[in-house]
Amino acid sequence: MKNITFGNIFVTLPTLLVALLLIPTGKSVAQNQDSISTPQTLIPDNSTINAQATENQSEESPLTSVSQLSDVQPTDWAFQALQSLVERYGCIAGYPNQTFRGNRALTRYEFAAGLNACLDQVNKLIASSTNNLATRQDLETLEKLTGDFRQELTQLRGRLDNLETRTAELEANQFSTTTKLQGTVQFVLGSVLAGNNVITKEAAPRVATFQNQARLVLNTSFTGKDQLRLTLSGGNIESLGARGTGIFGTFDSRTADNRSPRFEPNQIVLGGIRYRFPIGKNTQFNIFAQSDGANEIGLSGPTNPFEGSASNGISRFSRRNMVFNYGDTGPGIAILHNFSDQWQLGLSYSAPNGDSPLPNNGLFTGRYVAFSQITYFSPKKNFRVGLSYANTYSPPGTTGQGGTNFGPAAGSNLANSTVRGAGTVGNLYGLGALYRISPRVTVNGFVGYSAHRYLGNGDGQVWNWGAGLTFPDLGKKGSLGAIFVGMAPTLTGLDKNVDLGAGKGQADKDTSLHIEGWYQYKLTDNIEVTPGFIWVTAPNSDANNPASLVGWLRTTFRF
Repeated sequence: MKNITFGNIFVTLPTLLVALLLIPTGKSVAQNQDSISTPQTLIPDNSTINAQATENQSEESPLTSVSQLSDVQPTDWAFQALQSLVERYGCIAGYPNQTFRGNRALTRYEFAAGLNACLDQVNKLIASSTNNLATRQDLETLEKLTGDFRQELTQLRGRLDNLETRTAELEANQFSTTTKLQGTVQFVLGSVLAGNNVITKEAAPRVATFQNQARLVLNTSFTGKDQLRLTLSGGNIESLGARGTGIFGTFDSRTADNRSPRFEPNQIVLGGIRYRFPIGKNTQFNIFAQSDGANEIGLSGPTNPFEGSASNGISRFSRRNMVFNYGDTGPGIAILHNFSDQWQLGLSYSAPNGDSPLPNNGLFTGRYVAFSQITYFSPKKNFRVGLSYANTYSPPGTTGQGGTNFGPAAGSNLANSTVRGAGTVGNLYGLGALYRISPRVTVNGFVGYSAHRYLGNGDGQVWNWGAGLTFPDLGKKGSLGAIFVGMAPTLTGLDKNVDLGAGKGQADKDTSLHIEGWYQYKLTDNIEVTPGFIWVTAPNSDANNPASLVGWLRTTFRF
């Protein structure tokens, strides 16, 4: 049985043909709707769509008697017409559940389509030379209807021809039948406006730069429910901060989208390879050969709206609580399980050096991060809170693609330091929450604690916290303003026999504050311009260091 599609409306031929032999010639369909007891719209609800989907997937035999339609009775005003269409011309097949559903209103275009289909059937019957095909009255009625709807039929044929041409062109030029390509490109104009290098104590260079980053994502689905993702990226955005190196000599003020120090500027890197598929209705499994486990869980909603790539927060610290940051790119697995609409559990295991066969490396004998988070979503979805835990181990001397051996890659140098020649274990705890006060105001906050154990030497404690306000649709729909304040990871305590480079038992001296603001202005659906700043007091958690200030102007193109 055929279907006709108008825009988003599916119309089955039985529904269209009900009035073909009933409507007086010269009158429109609307003029006869008074005879219909309860006209209904043809836009289907979910149940109708499901019924039609079932109908499309099955081959139904044509009806031989109108009595096979359960919702058509001999007392119905359309009974004789339906009987003629079914038993004389075979124009109606009905729905799979043996119903007709004729109590609907239809447009002149829809009626024209049904008329055309019935004419085709009549022509087939005539061509077959079967006796007693049609009465003269029926043929005269059809001839008159054809004349009345000649304009609509001509327009309909033109629209179908145009649709076939466009469909053929799309099929000939499509990228792939299974793969969708997405991309982002960033242009960044930035400069250090104030601050010193915390190692040399000299002023950081005040040099304006124009840099870039590009990212291509290929999403492929083989079943409609799974996804194979490949991520290619490259750029020349230099890191303003790293432990002991960079412009500032510390991770403070480090931007989020800078290139990895292990690769050359604008070198294309395959930064993500993963395959995600469902296990049952409530569980999603993800295996990745190259990615970050905490990112690959795929939580339904982050507790930090600053999180994201090519948008949102400017710095690495504003985007993520440090409990997420001890990982690095590598192989692993991730699982997401929905207990209900309100509760969600995420688990991951990743090995940043899992691809290396060298000693103190590998999938299970080298560096690893085991991460978990339980998240609660309020029924109205305006509040969410997540409790996170991670356990991590780094053998001595191993370095990941991010250029670090151990630590959150944010905050002070001591918070990211280890004892030379010793392995390091971390037990990390995080709490994050987000509350949408109104459609125009969202508040979020997080706090993180990490217990470091420098094996054979002693322990240290690291804290961080942050709070932010975001303002969706600020100034223009789709734009976003934000302000963030926090304390980047700081070594607040250290056993007296442990020396991380500042002396035995020496932890960070002071509290450093990180203040960041940005405004993402949506120029078009595909272009965003984001001016912003990063201001850090007492960099490297040392009040003797003057505050640093970075200005940032980011333009993001999406395609």
